[in-house]
Order: sequence, then C-alpha cells, then structure tokens
Amino acid sequence: MRQHKGMRPQDIVILLKIVILGNQEWQFQDLARSLFISGAEVSESLNRSSLAGLIDYNRKRVNKISLFEFLQYGMPYVFPQSPGRMTRGMATAHSHPIFLEKIISSEIYVWPDIGGKDYGQAIEPLYPNQVKAAKDDPTLYEVLAMLDVLRTGRSREKKIALKYLSKLLLHDLSREHKEDTDSEGITW
Repeated sequence: MRQHKGMRPQDIVILLKIVILGNQEWQFQDLARSLFISGAEVSESLNRSSLAGLIDYNRKRVNKISLFEFLQYGMPYVFPQSPGRMTRGMATAHSHPIFLEKIISSEIYVWPDIGGKDYGQAIEPLYPNQVKAAKDDPTLYEVLAMLDVLRTGRSREKKIALKYLSKLLLHDLSREHKEDTDSEGITW
C-alpha cells in the first residue's frame, strides 16, 4: 500500500503544539500523550510536514513563516468547515472566550462533546481527540479556536485570528501573552 504524503488535519495541530512548547525539550511520545494520538502517527505526521517544508529535516524546529502562510492562505481551502447541527460541546471559533469582547455574534460554534457546557452549531474538530487535548492545554485550545475562525469565519474575524497567530508564530510569544492594542483597538 502506498503511503499518504499529503497533509492531514492533525499535522497542523502537531506543528502548533511544537510551537507552543517553545524551547521545552520534547519527544514524539510527549506529543502523542498530550494530543491523545499515537506515537507512530506523530512520526508519520512530522515526516509529511518535513516533506512540505513546514518543519526541519531533524523534525524538531517548525518553519514558522511557512506555517503561518499555510494557515493564512491554505486553511480555509484545505480544511474548510461549515457549521452543522445543534449540539452540546466546547466553544470554538468566534465563540471561544478569548473572542467574547472582540466579536459580537448570536451564533455559537462548538466542538461536539457530551460533557460540554455550551450549546451551538457543531464544528468538526481537526482530529478525533482534539477536545481532550484542548481541555488539557488552554493555549492549544485558543490556537485551535483561531484555526476554526480561519475555517469558518468572516473577514474581520479572520483578521483578528491572524493577528493572534502572527504573534504566536512570528514573534515567539509561545505561552507568554503580552497585551498589545492594534489600530482597531483590539487588545491582545
């Protein structure tokens, strides 16, 4: 059987988790445990990402500029998502708490989760155990919600998400959130 060499949704999550970890040492099994996927899948994912030029040949350092460009221009086309049925779940996209003061919307988007406290339209997670991983890592949760904005959002929402992702990827903020106000009065 021929090996699949194209990007898969979890590849983006794995790369972003590496960025979030910053200078912390990690092994494939560390990523696997924190993202609730197998070590073999992490290895295969990093091979695909290396082939795509999104991580170095040692599979340790993410090419942040290329990743940001992929998120900005590719995410809505490669991994598009339309809101689905009403369900209980975990708030995502513009419904994530980080957006509450920045975007006013009557629509609520959620990742389906039987234990979720929100009720809204379903947004399919990028991979099956994404909700578990997001519950364990608030920074990952924020970043994944931003990705859902890119997959589902309107122009202004996408601009806000891209500003946040730009700071994470291009300005090495990692887990340190420094407040900044942009020209539209949006504070980060």
